[in-house]
Amino acid sequence: MNVAWSRMLKSAYRKEPISSFIITVGMVDAVIGGVGYRWSLFAFGVAAVSIAVAFRWWRTQQTQVEFPSSKPIHYLTDRSSRPQLPMLNSSGRLPPTDDRR
Repeated sequence: MNVAWSRMLKSAYRKEPISSFIITVGMVDAVIGGVGYRWSLFAFGVAAVSIAVAFRWWRTQQTQVEFPSSKPIHYLTDRSSRPQLPMLNSSGRLPPTDDRR
């Protein structure tokens, strides 16, 4: 298999794994149905591929139409109404002693 073909398939499966799986299953059904003269299986495979391709096209169209977001609304103020706590110093504290004797 060509390296470019392999990369294209991998990127397609990473972007849309569900529709790629449905396309693969539909193509296998269509091939089996066409070779074995099972026209209902062939029709099912073609329908599955068509639906998966339409779904993938719809998803790509949906992601391209993104509106720029407006400035976020902040419901809380930047400053707190409570005063800041004093800084704690550890210089006046003694280390803990072990009095378990």
